[in-house]
Amino acid sequence: MESARTHVALQAGRRGGETARARLALLAIAAGLVCLGMASVAPPDAQAADAPARNAPAKSPQAAIAASPNGYRFLHGYPTPAASERAWRDGMFQRAVVAYRFWYPTVSMEGIFNGNRDVGIEDDKRWGIAATGPRQVGFTLNSDTPYGSAVLDLSHGPMVVDLPAGPYIGLVNDHNQRWVQDLGMPGPDGGHGGKYLIVPPDYKGTPPKGYRVARSSSVKNLLAVRALPAGGDIPKALDALRAIKIYPLDKGESAALSPLDTSKQAMDSSSLRWEDNFQFWQVLDRIVQQEPLVPDYLPMYGLLAQLGIEKGKPFQPDARLREVLTEAARQGRAQMLVAAFDSQRDDRKNWPDRQWEWVGLVPGSAQFETPYGMDLEARDRWFAQAIVTSPAMFRRDPGAGSLYWLAARDARGNYLDGGRNYTLSVPQPVPGKLFWSVTIYDAATRSQVRTDQDKAALRSLFELKNVDTSKPLTLYFGPTAPAGQADRWIRTAPGRGWFAYFRIYGPEAAAFDKTWKPGDFEPAAAAKAAR
Repeated sequence: MESARTHVALQAGRRGGETARARLALLAIAAGLVCLGMASVAPPDAQAADAPARNAPAKSPQAAIAASPNGYRFLHGYPTPAASERAWRDGMFQRAVVAYRFWYPTVSMEGIFNGNRDVGIEDDKRWGIAATGPRQVGFTLNSDTPYGSAVLDLSHGPMVVDLPAGPYIGLVNDHNQRWVQDLGMPGPDGGHGGKYLIVPPDYKGTPPKGYRVARSSSVKNLLAVRALPAGGDIPKALDALRAIKIYPLDKGESAALSPLDTSKQAMDSSSLRWEDNFQFWQVLDRIVQQEPLVPDYLPMYGLLAQLGIEKGKPFQPDARLREVLTEAARQGRAQMLVAAFDSQRDDRKNWPDRQWEWVGLVPGSAQFETPYGMDLEARDRWFAQAIVTSPAMFRRDPGAGSLYWLAARDARGNYLDGGRNYTLSVPQPVPGKLFWSVTIYDAATRSQVRTDQDKAALRSLFELKNVDTSKPLTLYFGPTAPAGQADRWIRTAPGRGWFAYFRIYGPEAAAFDKTWKPGDFEPAAAAKAAR
């Protein structure tokens, strides 16, 4: 095993190559704001205020009011008062929308922390485990495997994650949903277990031997771990999560966080309550005040400072800035959802004759980095519908731990409608070494659909474990149960749009080389089910 000191150096080197590209990308964002062409938020009386003053001197070629194509008016080469006000609002609005989209993952991560705290999972004391279902609101959570999650608070020093050997898939992300470390099967232990040490940004100590060391850029971090349920044994998988030890390095295992099973509890670990209103900015300000500055993000901190959010200073926007920020949250959210569900990119589809799309658009990356910079649309698309990042999550080769395909449209190209019935044909066998599933999500909440059926997934380890793998399998979705097929059906809610994720765990070559492909969602013969 490599020494901890060497591992720290390797971690730093691994990320060093990304730093220059990240900074260039962020500078490009800041420099390109004026090119966004977003809607103006000028006050209603702006045009009236642009009218020439009553006592203005007679017009002359030199004294004429000039109007630019964008509607701003100038007198003697200077902006009129209304032009200045409109330009200020437009400029602040453009900056705010860019800031919203860039900092959305940070606020979304706080939603995860906040959801845990709301159900009694206190930082530094407990961590949560759950076999999740529709009662747990969270962006594209699934019911395939139990989850474990903990806030790793590094304010008092490094934290230890002692992972037993076994079928775990885990990661650590910082407060900005930047990748810190993989654990378990996709990590350096390869499923053999081991001790991981997560150290804070300013850590200058000498890590003890025998640990895999990863440095975070934030104080608050998320540990997310899944235990694969061998043979569909959920209780055994929950016990496997309980076997993980999480504790401060300086206090030892006696101070380990105690697990709390929230499987039966309703909880909301999303940012839905904040994402389309002024609270988004209030939450973001609190995070900026609590966390150290991330050097790679300096241009974006400068953008926030123009909006009144600056480390060490109170956030006190006046009424007009508050109005701009509120509208920017609404429009920023809308733009991210368009990237998620109506992208025009050619690289989103795995099969040109299918509606299924890749959820992640930058294969093998940790932060959507490319040789030319950060792929911001891919970043928006991911975080509008999902949480956390890791290079292992975006791999497209048979060595990947899992893969994710998204379908938001039926075979005819129409959005999936909770008031209609659909079928989905899945060729057998599905090319996965472990298992596969289809989970459906509410388009508005990006969380599992909620109906009186209390089910949102059809899974090869559970509902579909005894299917005939010699012929295609038909699955059913809609408000009406199909005759004799209720065990292969998920109820949807009329009046609500939905989308699906197709997941394969341990995907094999046929999942990537296009020799295997699922069908599309086919609308039932009846035009519409009763609404």
